[in-house]
Amino acid sequence: MKVVIIKYNAGNIRSVLFALERIGVKAVVTDDCDEIRSADRVIFPGVGEASSAMNYLKEKGLDKLICSLTQPVLGICLGMQLMCSHSEENDTECLGIFDQKVKLFPQKGLKVPQIGWNNIVNLKSGLFKGISDGAYMYFVHSYFVEECDNAIAKTDYVLPYSSAIQKNNFSAVQFHPEKSGDAGQKILENFIKG
Repeated sequence: MKVVIIKYNAGNIRSVLFALERIGVKAVVTDDCDEIRSADRVIFPGVGEASSAMNYLKEKGLDKLICSLTQPVLGICLGMQLMCSHSEENDTECLGIFDQKVKLFPQKGLKVPQIGWNNIVNLKSGLFKGISDGAYMYFVHSYFVEECDNAIAKTDYVLPYSSAIQKNNFSAVQFHPEKSGDAGQKILENFIKG
């Protein structure tokens, strides 16, 4: 099985690579369109800022490519946000795979960004097979995807929001499975074996 991690100017690829190695999967890191197209599974991770990440994707033709993929694709953190239609972060038009908007957490008593462990509830996907409702995952983010019909997990921080979404072959999580211990590792395994 060929697993590809999309390379673009948004960090965190190394920890995803290590997490995959722990479950016996060797992944290719590339921004080559043909290489990505030929993969059995595609991971679209990311930590960083939406507009510069989108600019890089457009320069490399990856914006159109990602939208056209038919194999299972997993977005992580910024990857999830970029799969939505628009981000308030520097007023950025995103990929539009999901018709959701990405918003900045309101300043209401809790620190923004959310950094640390929080639980995921209302799990509704094979991606979470073997994961208990209320399991804790590791989050680092200032922006969130609103509650929506595509939600396959929800989390509460300042307000309830979609911490995982799914549509057709595209799944995405706001948290970092690669930093979320055994439960996060299980999610990666479920995605690969899907």
